[in-house]
Amino acid sequence: MPEIAFTKGHGTGNDFVIVADPDGERDLSADQVAALCDRRFGIGGDGFLRVVRSRALGAGSATPEAEWFMDYRNADGSIAEMCGNGVRVFARYLLDTGLATLAEGAALAVGTRDGVKLVTRSGDGFEADLGTWSSDGADPLVRARGLDVPRPGMNIDLGNPHTVVALASEEELDQLDLTVIPQLDPVPANGANVEFVVPSDPLVTAGVGRIRMRVFERGVGETLSCGTGTVAAALAVRSWAGDGAPDQWRVEVPGGTLGVRMFQGAGGEHVALSGPATLVFSGTVSLA
Repeated sequence: MPEIAFTKGHGTGNDFVIVADPDGERDLSADQVAALCDRRFGIGGDGFLRVVRSRALGAGSATPEAEWFMDYRNADGSIAEMCGNGVRVFARYLLDTGLATLAEGAALAVGTRDGVKLVTRSGDGFEADLGTWSSDGADPLVRARGLDVPRPGMNIDLGNPHTVVALASEEELDQLDLTVIPQLDPVPANGANVEFVVPSDPLVTAGVGRIRMRVFERGVGETLSCGTGTVAAALAVRSWAGDGAPDQWRVEVPGGTLGVRMFQGAGGEHVALSGPATLVFSGTVSLA
């Protein structure tokens, strides 16, 4: 049984199995990824990051503007478009292993299935420009164990799909049972990550909005953090808050705190996610 080298990393508790495959020689199957991410029989992780050079990919996937491509998979082995925490951990891995450098004030380009993301250094780790966002204006109903009645949500697209639900209190947030998949009506064609949020009181302190969030990630379950989900939650609450709501947010998740910043860029309003990225340990594992 062949062995492969791996590294375990996380961003605010959202953890990943990282495998370097610079020349694109090891495209693991969904079953192999799921086995590596299994918390009882494998290494354990919310997701899987394959580190591969863009030029090693087929023409449909390559991102020539970025030397490195983040091949991200959910814990069940399914392919996902983007991961906000994952792209920061990916950058940390490239820098710590010497596969890339990042000068002060410069940006590191990382290829993803949602295009190239630019990562810069920030006070608590890294900030990733996730690009533009969109909303279809729909308000699907969300049912979740622990909520007495279905609640309306807001759809946010950040390259991957999200539905954000506002709750009335910390108690409602705490009593949610996210071991059970929330049900959306209408059912999204490709599934969605579902974020449940509670605004802080006061909502804005020193010009920064503050909210608390829990998330159910498609193909994974509840996680301690979701980077793109954090951004989606901040965008939804800003929309609900109306005129005068800030463009900077601090979002508390079970695994820590992340920063969200909205700003004008190419193609419209961009969103950036900042927070820590940590490599925990490395080793080898037998691959069935």
